[in-house]
Amino acid sequence: MPLGKQAAESDAAPAMAAGARLEKMRRRVRVSRLVLFTAIAAGPAALGVAVLSGPTTVAAVPSDKPTAVRTATTEADPAGYAQVFVESWLRSSADDANSAQARFAQSLAPDVDLPDLVASAQQVPASVTAVRSAQREDGEWAVTVAAQYADGRLRYFVVPVTADASGASFAVTGAPGAVAGPARAAVGQSPYRVSVPSHGHLSSAVGEFLGAYLTGAGEVGRYLAPGVKLSPVSPAPYTAVSVQQVWGAEEAAAAAQVPADGTKVRVRVQVEARDDGGRWPLAYELDLKARSARWEVATLESGTVRDGGAR
Repeated sequence: MPLGKQAAESDAAPAMAAGARLEKMRRRVRVSRLVLFTAIAAGPAALGVAVLSGPTTVAAVPSDKPTAVRTATTEADPAGYAQVFVESWLRSSADDANSAQARFAQSLAPDVDLPDLVASAQQVPASVTAVRSAQREDGEWAVTVAAQYADGRLRYFVVPVTADASGASFAVTGAPGAVAGPARAAVGQSPYRVSVPSHGHLSSAVGEFLGAYLTGAGEVGRYLAPGVKLSPVSPAPYTAVSVQQVWGAEEAAAAAQVPADGTKVRVRVQVEARDDGGRWPLAYELDLKARSARWEVATLESGTVRDGGAR
């Protein structure tokens, strides 16, 4: 080999070695930066680990604090899943297994046979609603579903459903079974046993309030106690509202004169609302408070939620 070429190669070797060392150092710096940025994102504790450790090694620091483990406290109720299955199953037919409803029902329960309907039969339900869910054991449920038909028939079906451990996935495990509907529960005695005069101050107050609330005639706010906020039904569903009967839970509700300021009563109001489609019997439970010789609405009961409380 010529001496010039040997000299060039001997001069290049140290340069290549120096370049390799430089590239190695650059890689170590990049790794160190990555570890540091990751530690910053993870929090102060991890940042301390990154700073104390070497540029390419990260050691876990033991902690005396117990590790928080997130677990599901309750299983999801599969009532909606069972309702969807029963509705598609009742709208399916074994003679048309390729219909959208049949394919959907079979996707939810591949091992469940489809109904075999007579072609002339009108078996399609008008509505399907889940009415009860009972957990048999871990992950196993029995869901009762009601199917209402246009001719007034009402049929109940119980559907076996299984859920996974997380409660996020469900499967129908068997065909629906026709069952009797839930029994009617005994109703306790109403707390509203005081008859309130139909032309008294209280009846007038609730009538004017419900008129504004349901028809948009007048401002709802003028009938509310201080600090109470309540929006009217919008758009207004009725054109007129008339009070039919008022019952109170306290004797003060039937007083001829408005009692002292701060007196509170609970009442149940039966009203008749009208619109272009007819007359509608409605009922409301209200809390009222006396102030300045007038009754003011403090609370409107709406199911289990109180609307119109002080806010």
